[in-house]
Formats: sequence, structure tokens, C-alpha cells
Amino acid sequence: MGRLPFLIAGCLLIIAFDFYFVKAILSAFKNWSEKAKIRFTRIYWGITIVLVIGVFAGIFSNLFLSLRAIILVTFFLTTACKIVMLPFLLVDDLRRLAIAIFRRIKRSGNDNTTGSAHQTSISNKTGLAIEEPISRSSFIVKAGLVAAAIPLTSLSWGIISGAYDYQVRRKTLILPNLPAAFDGITMGQISDIHSGSFYNKTAVKGGVEMLLGEKPDFIFFTGDIVNDMATEMRDYQDIFSKIKAPLGVFSSLGNHDYGDYHFGKESSPAKVKNLKDVIKTHELMGWDLLMNENRRLKIDGEEIGILGIENWGMGRFPKYGRMDLAVQNTDDLPVKLLLSHDPSHWRAEVLPKYPQIDAMFSGHTHGMQFGVRTEKYQWSPIEYIYKEWAGLYQEQKQQLYVNVGYGFLGYPGRVGILPEITIFTLKRA
Repeated sequence: MGRLPFLIAGCLLIIAFDFYFVKAILSAFKNWSEKAKIRFTRIYWGITIVLVIGVFAGIFSNLFLSLRAIILVTFFLTTACKIVMLPFLLVDDLRRLAIAIFRRIKRSGNDNTTGSAHQTSISNKTGLAIEEPISRSSFIVKAGLVAAAIPLTSLSWGIISGAYDYQVRRKTLILPNLPAAFDGITMGQISDIHSGSFYNKTAVKGGVEMLLGEKPDFIFFTGDIVNDMATEMRDYQDIFSKIKAPLGVFSSLGNHDYGDYHFGKESSPAKVKNLKDVIKTHELMGWDLLMNENRRLKIDGEEIGILGIENWGMGRFPKYGRMDLAVQNTDDLPVKLLLSHDPSHWRAEVLPKYPQIDAMFSGHTHGMQFGVRTEKYQWSPIEYIYKEWAGLYQEQKQQLYVNVGYGFLGYPGRVGILPEITIFTLKRA
């Protein structure tokens, strides 16, 4: 339960803010009757308690996926709204504190005989009448409520419209040493399925049908098939097992596939079994899982290399990948394509140490599931963390493609950065 302390701390922080939030709402709506205030307080805390219990139950027990999705979505949306409203409440309290300090200083500087008249003068000159702070407080709190409705609307739309709005992106991949037999063949890529987050099986199936409708010659899946547990694929294995291609489906593991966020980083029998089950899932679906190894793809006597490593990421992310093993016995291959889940691996290790890798294919970033992405422009907050976070990149003769993912994690939707199916056409220079 490696994330349990974090969840407890987060929930306690949210509950502490809820006390602050309720007090601010009641002060802003002073015209409510006592009965209305009591009713609001009971409903608010009832919903909060149910959501907090539901979050823990949804993560640590086997709730129905649809019920778990409803609880987590509601919790996420309400928390996002509170975060937006928090600055308004802080500004209002700081404003009132400044007024109180100002008045205390002025009052202490006046003698008893002139203090009352002088204070009235100060109030008139500065506009700080007795009732005005209350009026302004009410305005600021209500403005915060209006501001909180903006993310509520946009994030709700991202759930309703964006979560399963699969986009096919077509790219031409120029590979100077590509054998003639491979010139013009197509390759599909999906990444970051995160099956434990899904709540619409029909929509997921529709995305798979879109991929198959492109009829790619071979397909890459670049990691994170689950959030944590192999059992998450139970309801979706029949859908993804339909992903087939004439030259094969090749896959790799992502950081979530190891179960580190559920079991902790230390090994345990349950964690080992879970990883074995994840690996077995790839096998049962007919996907060729590459764990620090390679395959030879052959057409008309000519070959290219398909290499895949376990997760390797900068910072706190697992570094299980072994490029030294993956490149073994590939020196004779004119083109080498690498599956590596985390794009930070490209700049950290592939570029400086493995110039023989022609193109690397990654996922992991999700484009933060929020931003702007068009053919000519893209932006997301994730770019301040990852230099390469979506699309095609090139350094000298080496290329990287980052797929923003098929599924979602945490926030059960996407705003601006929609789920992606990539189709590459391989071409000679």
C-alpha cells in the first residue's frame, strides 16, 4: 500500500479546507435561514464523507467499475472546483485582515475625545463603511463560486466528450537505411491503455475498431496496459486481443505495469505474481512482449530490427530497461526501431549511447490530458516537465515519437489532448 499515506494526507488536507469552505459559504449567504444553513451543512458534509470513503473503497477494494468511476469522477471535479475557489477565499481573508490592522492602528493613534469622529472620517474617506467589508466578502466568495464553475464545465466536457474521442494521426517516418521491401509499409501505435480507468466498454471497442480499420502491417503498444493490477484487464482482454496485424503486434511494459504504486517498490509474492499475470495477459492476447530483447522483421529476404525494453525513466521512475541486452545481435540490421515507454529515456540514454537506434516510440506523458494540440501548434503544462511530450522529434539522424495515449489516468477525461491512434508510413529517404 505504498500510496496509502499520500491518500490519507491528501484527504485530511481536503477535509481541512472543507471547514474553511463551508464557513466562507455561510458568511457569504447571511440571508439564508438557520434551517437552510443547517441543511446545507449536513448535505455538504454528507457528500464529502461519502466521497472520501468511496475513494478509499474504489482504490483498495473491488467495487463495480461503473460505481468506482462515478465516485472518483465526482471527487476529482469537486476537488478541482475547491482548488480554483481557494485563492478567492484567501484574498478575501487577507483583505479583511488588512482592514482590521489598518483600523486598529488608526484607533490606537487617536485620543478618547476625538477617536470616534476621526474614525468616521477615515471610514468616509476610504470607503470602509461598517457594512462594506461584509458586502465585499460576499462578492468575492460568489465570484469564486462563478470561477469554480469554469473548470467544472470544461472538465465535465472533457469527461463527456474527450475521454473516448479517439484521433487517428498519420505520420510519414523517413528512415534513410530502410530496405526496399519495407518502403511504404504501415505501422500502428497505441500506448497507455490504463484499463483500470475505463468505464465505457463500447467506446473502447470503437477505438480498437478504428485502429484495425487502418489495416497497419504491424503494431506497437508502448506500455501501461493497467493502472496497477493485472485483473484490470479482465473486462477488456477480449477487446484488445482482437488487435492483430500481418507482421505482428509488439509491446513493452510501462511504469504502471509493475504494480509499484499499489504494492510499493519492494518485492513481495503478491507483486511478483501480479507482474507475471500482466506479462501473461500480453501473451494471451497474442502480443509479442519485448523485455530487453529484439525481434527481426523480415519481408522478401530483407530485415529490420524491433527492439523493446522494460521501463526506463528519469527521476523517480523505474529503470528496469537494459539497452545493452536489447541491442545484442542487431549490428547487421540496417534499421532498428525501439519500444521504450518513457520519452525521457531517449535523451538520457539512447541519443548519447546508442546512435544505431533509428527511431524510438514512447508514451507515458498523456500530454497531461490537458492542453492544445493542432497540426501546427501544441501546448500542455507537461512540456515544463518533459522536453519531448507529444509527436515527432528528431536529433541528427535519430527520431522519437511520443504517443499521448489511448486511455487516461486520474482525471477520467481529456481536454484538448485527445486519445491517440498513430499510423506511420515507413519511407526511404
